[in-house]
Amino acid sequence: MDMKTALITGVSRPLGLGFAVGRQLAELGYHVILTARDIGQAELLAAELRHAGFSASALRLDLADRASIEELSARLTKTVACLDVLVNNASAMPDFQTRSAFEVDLEALQTLFAVNVIGCWGLIQALLPLLQRAPAARIVNVTSAAAQQIGKHAPGPLFAPAYSLAKYTLNALTATLANSLVDTPILINAVDPGSVASHPERGDDENDRPPAEAAKDIVWAATLDANGASGCAFSDRKPVSVNPL
Repeated sequence: MDMKTALITGVSRPLGLGFAVGRQLAELGYHVILTARDIGQAELLAAELRHAGFSASALRLDLADRASIEELSARLTKTVACLDVLVNNASAMPDFQTRSAFEVDLEALQTLFAVNVIGCWGLIQALLPLLQRAPAARIVNVTSAAAQQIGKHAPGPLFAPAYSLAKYTLNALTATLANSLVDTPILINAVDPGSVASHPERGDDENDRPPAEAAKDIVWAATLDANGASGCAFSDRKPVSVNPL
């Protein structure tokens, strides 16, 4: 049987969630393709997996750059027969300290949507032919509980409003694309991995989940069987509302 292939975006840090997902999929026998804006960082991590006996490679990808998406798609079309798993892990959070929707920097908002929504959407479009060639492809969009803050009934002060709106939109995109894929074997879901201890430089909370633990939920969604859900957002493998307005 041919080895399955999984592509993960935003893999540039050894402690990052994307690398933990890549390692766990590699342990399941997938060839993992790690992508990042910094190809040097992604290649170092791919080399680490190869050194451990796994199958891994790296490609450059900047989700905010349409040409970068098209270049990656063209290269993959020439090197793999199909794509079994796509994990949209890449993200940006420039408004980490912002607590009011009226204080949002609109340039930061554009950056967030370029990566978290438009880039994610564009990558799925570009890779759809390869996903359709797989027997049963899985797409996982990494979301956040921050999306649940959007809406007039959300409790408490708004944390990272631009990031929250982008993840809310990503959840809606997930449901929309699932509807378009309903007559195919492709399943697409969004997964909230919880608060992950992947940024020690930012002061991780002691209750944050280790990346290896958080990655398990994403890998679960990436390996759902044919009876699995599609178009849902999950937290701890339980569905949460995609539209909490």
